Amino acid sequence: MRLEPVIGDDPREILRGLRGALHGAGPALGLGLVNDLPAEVRAGTAVVVTTSGSTGVPKSVILSRDALTASALATSARIGDGTWLLALPATYVAGMQVLVRSIVADREPAWLTGAFTPQAFSAAALTMVSTDRGERVPTYTSLVPAQLAKLLDAASNDSTVLAALRSFETILVGGQAIAAATLEQALDAGVHVVRTYGATETSGGCVYDGRPLGGVAVRITDGEVRVSGPTLAEGYLGDTAATDAAFVRDEDGSRWYRTGDAGIIEDDLLRVRGRIDHVIVSGGINVSLDRVERIVRTIPGLESAVIVGIPDERWGEASVVVVARGEALRRSESVQLEEARAAVAEQIGAHARPTRLVLVDDLATLPSGKPDRETIRAAVAALH
Repeated sequence: MRLEPVIGDDPREILRGLRGALHGAGPALGLGLVNDLPAEVRAGTAVVVTTSGSTGVPKSVILSRDALTASALATSARIGDGTWLLALPATYVAGMQVLVRSIVADREPAWLTGAFTPQAFSAAALTMVSTDRGERVPTYTSLVPAQLAKLLDAASNDSTVLAALRSFETILVGGQAIAAATLEQALDAGVHVVRTYGATETSGGCVYDGRPLGGVAVRITDGEVRVSGPTLAEGYLGDTAATDAAFVRDEDGSRWYRTGDAGIIEDDLLRVRGRIDHVIVSGGINVSLDRVERIVRTIPGLESAVIVGIPDERWGEASVVVVARGEALRRSESVQLEEARAAVAEQIGAHARPTRLVLVDDLATLPSGKPDRETIRAAVAALH
């Protein structure tokens, strides 16, 4: 099967290509960083998504027609069917799945034009109202936490933004952990949010509010979250070693994806604790930066903070709080840092306390909207 690279992220072009790829009439699409990819892929491939992720290491993930369709149908079975608004890049798996769900449901999606702003989002959302046989057609969208937080902040002073948010039957939020304060703010505003967990390798979100979608299985092996089911990718294009390392089989032949995330299952709900490899060794003690970040984000003004590890002469490695100036409350940096240090010391221990708080004009992000941790880390390290 021919692989056709898509240059740019025009959702109209990607939607046309996806229709052909999913129906088997057109070539497979190559999305993202598609340089030097082969011209042919295996039969049944719909999309190859090349993503650098937060580590900067490119991976070209092979997603079949069956996997993408299974994901779309499982989402519909869980939250319902309706019309979708694309508010994420269509080259990112969560954005692409908005288009896939629309194709599977045989409905035309809506999308934002221009930059993401609360006003643009509201304008698009409020033009989606439609009926079918006298019944209102439910609407849905998918966001990353930073987008939701921005919209909720705007909604506190803009009734149009609040009405737009409330108009959605469900807003899926994923890509990274969502701050408890943001969830509480959404609940208070009457906005229905569902947290999603997944990866490009699982065709996007496959666990909603801690519960796997239909057909998906989740287990914890040696502390790592592993996922099985019909939404799994075929592997990595041109990288057999990486495929074999990430996708493993049981004795009975069941295929599992090793997520690299630490997690536990409590009361039949998956709770993700962060990346297994997002750990520093400070003073000879392992410190999970994800865990530190979750705690720091409970501090007022630090809800969107990012924690990075940098070399430290005394401790070997140390963690640093990085936050955008516009996000931080108007309190002194020293007060916020001490509050963060006290919270981390209480919940983890004194060894895990961040050593500094750094204010930046803007937090670097990946196209997916996730923090670009490597760029942020490098910038902070350069300050030393």
